Amino acid sequence: MQTYEHSVLLDTSKCTGCTTCLRHCPTEAIRIKDGHAVINSDRCIDCGECIRVCAHKAKKAVCSKLESMDRFKWKIALPAPTLYGQFDNLDDIDCVLSGLLNIGFDDVFEVSKAAELVSAYTRLYLKTDGINKPAISSACPVVMRLIALRYPSLNDNIIHMLPPMEVAARLARERALKNHPELKAEDVGVCFISPCPAKASYVKNGFAGYKSQVDEVVSISDIYFLLINAMNRETSVETLSESGMIGIGWARSGGEATAIFNENYLAADGIENVNRVLDQIENGNIPNLEFVELNACTGGCVGGVLTMQNPFIAKARLQTLRRYLPVSQNFLNGEDSKYIPEGYLFNELPEYQPIARLSSSMAESMRMMADIQKLRETLPGIDCGSCGAPTCRAFAEDVVKGNAKIEDCLINLYKKED
Repeated sequence: MQTYEHSVLLDTSKCTGCTTCLRHCPTEAIRIKDGHAVINSDRCIDCGECIRVCAHKAKKAVCSKLESMDRFKWKIALPAPTLYGQFDNLDDIDCVLSGLLNIGFDDVFEVSKAAELVSAYTRLYLKTDGINKPAISSACPVVMRLIALRYPSLNDNIIHMLPPMEVAARLARERALKNHPELKAEDVGVCFISPCPAKASYVKNGFAGYKSQVDEVVSISDIYFLLINAMNRETSVETLSESGMIGIGWARSGGEATAIFNENYLAADGIENVNRVLDQIENGNIPNLEFVELNACTGGCVGGVLTMQNPFIAKARLQTLRRYLPVSQNFLNGEDSKYIPEGYLFNELPEYQPIARLSSSMAESMRMMADIQKLRETLPGIDCGSCGAPTCRAFAEDVVKGNAKIEDCLINLYKKED
């Protein structure tokens, strides 16, 4: 079983045990113990929701610092398209790309360019016979881990397409080694500029047997002020951008779905909505669809917790930028339009134990389930969180598993004292 290294961590010195994160965690990965939150690493999906709602800044994302790229001779920046929506009155993407070169990168490869290639191959993928519909996008690592933990029956619906970040990293390395034959493979470093901590977790852990081509993940919030000072908007800059409306559109919810040129799709954003859609797909209670795009963050990647701007403002800025761009600068031609290259696909999904599985033994799981139900019926059912669990159902499970005591339910305790 794979050990998962997380990028969302807790600072217990700042935590007051207020239960806000407890009530918002989509996988019930948080408990309150000894006056502060405790994160169950087996359940955490690095969605950053606890970071978003914590009033005491006790949750934090762990990413690399820009200085970590200094060990490489040739440094490549991979800007997520979300980055372009962080700057006010920006009318030229090349200003941002030039700014990245000015702060020390040797080359820039747009993730939005790779997104256009992934969109083109996704259109080809959906025409393949035998794939399960609706096909679920694999672009959001939070959604991929959520499906593995809570909806394993939907694994076969996931599109086995690498996310644009990975495609961009591979293409950027190939270009660097081709244009600079004096460089060795280990001389080239790739840095993704990320809107969310889940991308950092993806790079740390890889994907099943696949090792990420990205070396470091730096947050947008860490690089934002450096870029503001390095961007030159007064004079014309070199034309560097190689992407269009389709690639930039990936930053917002629905951008990936509209790029498949098929109206039979669904796009949902926000972790609660994602859970609701996955529930319906699993239950078969959803219309016939070709494609489903799911983003854990509200508004899509523009809503990531490592961004600087309100997601709706960023979305409006990107919409303005897209007006002056071609539809795409990366169309498929010739043989490229017939087959999906191996470098765009992954073979297997990571294996995790689904959180609904109580034991490796079926008989033991059924016994525990009966005990949980029996105990649940004795609890008040108000989901107050005073026991340290998000719901009475979760508390009953903790007691049966031996992770909590029935006396931790303060409501029942007070009733007995009366």
